[in-house]
Amino acid sequence: MATITILPDHLISKIAAGEVIERPASVIKECVENSLDAGATSIEIHLKDAGKSLIHIKDNGTGISQNDLEKLFFRHATSKIKNEDDLSHINSLGFRGEALYSIGAISDVTLKSKTLNQSEGWEIHVRGTQRLSLKPAATTLNGTEIEIKELFFNTPARKKFLKSNTTEINQILNILIPYTLLHYKTRFLLTHQGSPLIDLPTDENLTKRIAQSLHIEEKYILEKKYPKDQNDMAIQIVLGDINIKRARRDLQFLFINGRPVQHKNISFHLNQVYRLIMPPTDYPFFYVDILIPPDDVDVNVHPTKREVKLKDEQHLCMLLRNITEEILMKNGQIKEAASSFSPAHTFKNTTIRIKENKTDSLEPWEGQSEKSPNNNIPHSPSISEQLFFIPEANFHRKNKENLQSRLQNAKFIGGFLNKYLLFEENHSLLLIDQHAAAERVNYEKFLNQIRKGQIEVQHLLTPITLKLTPQEFLTFEEIKDTLEKIGFSNNQWDATSIAIHSHPIFIKNIERAIRNLLAERSVEKYDMDAIARRACRSSVMTGDKLQDPEAEKLKQQLIECFDPFTCPHGRPTVVELTEDFLDKQFLR
Repeated sequence: MATITILPDHLISKIAAGEVIERPASVIKECVENSLDAGATSIEIHLKDAGKSLIHIKDNGTGISQNDLEKLFFRHATSKIKNEDDLSHINSLGFRGEALYSIGAISDVTLKSKTLNQSEGWEIHVRGTQRLSLKPAATTLNGTEIEIKELFFNTPARKKFLKSNTTEINQILNILIPYTLLHYKTRFLLTHQGSPLIDLPTDENLTKRIAQSLHIEEKYILEKKYPKDQNDMAIQIVLGDINIKRARRDLQFLFINGRPVQHKNISFHLNQVYRLIMPPTDYPFFYVDILIPPDDVDVNVHPTKREVKLKDEQHLCMLLRNITEEILMKNGQIKEAASSFSPAHTFKNTTIRIKENKTDSLEPWEGQSEKSPNNNIPHSPSISEQLFFIPEANFHRKNKENLQSRLQNAKFIGGFLNKYLLFEENHSLLLIDQHAAAERVNYEKFLNQIRKGQIEVQHLLTPITLKLTPQEFLTFEEIKDTLEKIGFSNNQWDATSIAIHSHPIFIKNIERAIRNLLAERSVEKYDMDAIARRACRSSVMTGDKLQDPEAEKLKQQLIECFDPFTCPHGRPTVVELTEDFLDKQFLR
């Protein structure tokens, strides 16, 4: 009995659509690329229900003639390539002829278009691959207008996996913003339910467009161009200095031959250069636009065309690394403290009351154990045993109370690198990571205050203003009430900024705490325990020189914690080196 079946066309179309169209952001990506390939200098996008109900896009590009309109929505109908050789010389964003076909297969689409040499426009209506009409359109403007309704109406399995409107809008912004940067001479308008999310006029200056689109200070942006070399390669690179940093890599953009792409190796090398001036928990802004011969890059790797293969990848990575280091070392500015906490800004200590949060749900994030910190998080060594030959027992004794009592009796003998505190106790040397210890102490204080409904806050005479990206603004709108509850009094300052008027008293770096919270895509799913843990990542003390009384006080506060031997994210706070271990290292 035969078991292999030739699939019918309507099923093939849905499978193919699933490879290209995952969510509303995928539709917008394909349509915006078509508009840019058509030479549009103005692109408007209007959404309803985050694009699930309606995606309406208008451009002023060259338009589509009546004859070509009849061929649209057929699979592999494209004007970008003609034969196999053209795959090695792709200069357009789209080329496979799958986008409109895929969109028409899973939605209701009406497309109107008019070219410059046509007296009237034409309109085609497609619903789930069925062509319903082709007729003259009532339009006098050159360009293309497309309305996409009822996305995934005939693929309910895909539709049910769409996320909340906020999540889908975030995905759309992540897709659209790179194009707004690269095509700074094009006007972009994005609205949702009639409210503008992006409204960028045409600009003649890249750095100004970057500052406007990402809501960052232009004075912190460094730009340099490298014209074509003997290998026919040109590079334009724009970097943020030490004053632009984020909790995740949402301000990093890479373009190859006019296409937004992702490349792990290039990204790794650029971030490594920034490790010279930034801690590993901070991520910089960079914009890299590379022009190379088309036959040196393969964009036909993945349906989304976001992944590329490069011919001489290692040479390019080293070149970019050297350029980045040169720019930062020669032109970088000093770190400004305008947005940082200063004692001169404080007014007085206040206690505010909130209702106790009863929610028990908690989704783990990267670096966090799925277990609650109150459930004895396993202690994992932070130093390689293979490198230092330290047996596991020397990191954490199984008897927690025994280590706690020895730490209680230990005497402070000094610090190392303003990072580790050294305590001596009989036959052991106890090392405390002052950053991890402070984080544990502050986290438990903060959580206890939340649970009791009393949070000590510091009011500021001068509010701290933070410029937010469009994505951060979306998250802020969702969690601004939660920020108020945990002591961060706030309001929207202007179209691109928020103001912080108070903060929990022991949060040292206010901006970092806020950005840590805004970096989360699903803050609404976290309980107060998780939010407190995230906020307390800013209570760093690495680099601070502690005097003897301060070191002793931190040790005592750590001992009094419920779980003193890990930070809230599972890293050890205390490492013990025994006399036996040291004797072995010195061959005694």
